[in-house]
Amino acid sequence: MKFNLRRTLAIIKKEFAQIKRDKKTIAIIIMMPIMQLLLFGYAVSTSVDHIPTVVLNNDIGQESRELLDRFTNSQYFDLDAYVTSINDVEKYIDYGDAKAGIVIPPGYSDDIRRGETAQIQLIVDGSDPTTAQTILSSAGGVVQSLSVDIMEKTLGAPLPQPVELRSRVWYNPDMSSTNFNIPGLIGIILQTVTLMLTSFSVVRERERGTMEQLIVTPITKMELMVGKLVPYVIIGFIDIVVALALSLFWFGVTVSGSVLLLLFFSIIFLISALGVGLLISTVSKSQLQAMQLSMFMIMPNILLSGYMFPREAMPEVIYAVSTVIPLTYFLNVLRGIMLKGNTFMILYQEFIILSAFGVVFLVLAVIKFKKRID
Repeated sequence: MKFNLRRTLAIIKKEFAQIKRDKKTIAIIIMMPIMQLLLFGYAVSTSVDHIPTVVLNNDIGQESRELLDRFTNSQYFDLDAYVTSINDVEKYIDYGDAKAGIVIPPGYSDDIRRGETAQIQLIVDGSDPTTAQTILSSAGGVVQSLSVDIMEKTLGAPLPQPVELRSRVWYNPDMSSTNFNIPGLIGIILQTVTLMLTSFSVVRERERGTMEQLIVTPITKMELMVGKLVPYVIIGFIDIVVALALSLFWFGVTVSGSVLLLLFFSIIFLISALGVGLLISTVSKSQLQAMQLSMFMIMPNILLSGYMFPREAMPEVIYAVSTVIPLTYFLNVLRGIMLKGNTFMILYQEFIILSAFGVVFLVLAVIKFKKRID
């Protein structure tokens, strides 16, 4: 049969008419590349600066103040907190409020004036190797620059190294990328699997024609949503157990904290992640549309949650966007418990936020679900 241009043009016209009627798909197709390029163009960066830093200054001399000014002027360190004990330094780093700690011992200024080597201690949160490496190299540069300036002031007198930086890396002393990546990967996989599963759950009923059977039953919208949610919570729980077993026995990444606490937080996160999937399923008209919305949600989760790129390197607007992603807080939990051994008292804020996300998304899914055939 010969190729007929008229028939082909008719098919093209028909396809454009169908696309035009599906306004949600058009919006997704147009907005997805624009939004992703704008978000990820700013967010995808490994350059870290303005690192939150806690300071313990046991010296009262001018030289110690000059040292801290050097750290501030480098633009790499934000000296956000000054504390009076090493226990306070530990708390700031444990809670994630600081990524680095600078400890200046008593007599630092006296050592500088006497021409002796003055030592300072740098404590680094090694749970994120990229940020930790930036801290070590930047602090080393600050101290080296100060040492050169001090030696120049002595008019060439033979002196030892004026300032010595002694570093301690906590939680991940070898700065192994595996120890950092595996907990994050567990969160990403759990998010992706559960989101894809539940995003099809309601819309599949419509496409299979079984929605009519649900409509004539006395079941309420909330009962339907919870009934849809529970099986996937169980499946997700099995997934997290398997993933933890693999991380321990295959990759050698141990859980420093409580396994039971980690599993408890996993259930809380699953409810919020599945709630997002249910919300997508209730607003979608087809499984294809649900797939598109799911993919649109997955990419920001991967790039903005802190899994691949340090959130500290993101502009303020993008950083604010990352705070409304449940995975951001679950990654804090995973890395906090697995690498730092964090307890519930340290992670209680993540519990509150993840619980709130779960309730909000489930309620929105119930509100958006219409127990009728459109």
